[in-house]
Formats: sequence, structure tokens, C-alpha cells
Amino acid sequence: MRVKTGLVRRRRHKKVLKAAKGFRGASGTVFKQAKQATIRAAAFSTRDRKVLKRDMRKLWIIRINAASRANGLSYSKFMNGLKLAGILLDRKVLADLAVNNAAEFSKLVEAAKAKLG
Repeated sequence: MRVKTGLVRRRRHKKVLKAAKGFRGASGTVFKQAKQATIRAAAFSTRDRKVLKRDMRKLWIIRINAASRANGLSYSKFMNGLKLAGILLDRKVLADLAVNNAAEFSKLVEAAKAKLG
């Protein structure tokens, strides 16, 4: 007996086309192109979850470097001084302090300078 795939195929197509909603041109409306585009989009989203973490760390380091140089210390010396002083703050917190609370950040720079000698 022959079985048609009508319902199964329609559900599969609807699922892919829903995932491709908002894509431009045929990628959002034609099943074959939509399937390829969603596979590609999933690959990029997987990769870019890691890239976002890298980019944020870069940004934090840039902000800390700029603020510590304004207080007369390079980034690497500042981080080494903090480590020697036993101050265990991560880069996210240090960058936030550098941007939003310059007075507290300058105290940290002074503590780092004191430990460096």
C-alpha cells in the first residue's frame, strides 16, 4: 500500500520555514533555500557565541588599559601589581570600575603601584 508523506512533509517544511522567518528573498520562502540558510545560520550562531565572549574580554582589556594609563601605569604592570597585592577582581569588574567609578579605580592603581615598588 502506498503512503503519501503529506502531513509529515508539511510539518517538516513549516518547521524549517518558521526558523527562516525574516530571511531575505527565497531564503525565507522557498524550502530548499530556507533549509540551507537555517543550517548556515545555526553554524554561525554556534561559532559567534564563543566570539562574543572573546570580543567582550578584548573590550574590557582596552578599557582597563586606557584607565590605568591615565593613572600612569600600563595594563600589564597594573594587572601584575593587582596580583601581587592579592586583589582578585576579574576584568569585567575592573572595566566597569574604570568607566563608572574612576576614583575607586585610581585607588586600585595606587595599590598596584605600591606593590610594584
